[in-house]
Amino acid sequence: MEWKKGRALILYFSFHHKNTEKIAKAMAEVLGADLVEVTKANPEMILNYDLIGFGSGIYAFSHHRSLFEFLKKLNSVPKKAFVFSTSGVPNGIIFHKKLRKELIKKGFEIVGEFNCPGFDTFGPFKLFGGINKGRPNDADIQKAREFAKNL
Repeated sequence: MEWKKGRALILYFSFHHKNTEKIAKAMAEVLGADLVEVTKANPEMILNYDLIGFGSGIYAFSHHRSLFEFLKKLNSVPKKAFVFSTSGVPNGIIFHKKLRKELIKKGFEIVGEFNCPGFDTFGPFKLFGGINKGRPNDADIQKAREFAKNL
């Protein structure tokens, strides 16, 4: 991870239980980053930053569609980026592939990726009260902080 300290922006989408928002806030504190919900972001704002984080929960094996809709509006930009997510299933980082591919197409250099468990009550998980209750927890938040610190 080669990013040298500069201006950072974190674009995220967090819906059901605000799992991803908790992680995004922890990373933003460490990076001194501006934190913007992606549906409220303007593509031109990217130009003001050196490092951009893109994150959401994992929905049907991919990041939320709002991140992809944002990228469609974006011109090619040679910037550094990182990808993050929360997911009900373990090893959710495997679902970063689609977003990573789109970011690279837009000229981004991916300098890191992060995933942690998130409380999930979607679909059949709702029938038994969900999975990963209490996640992300303090340890997950600390791991997110460490990840950001090492960017």
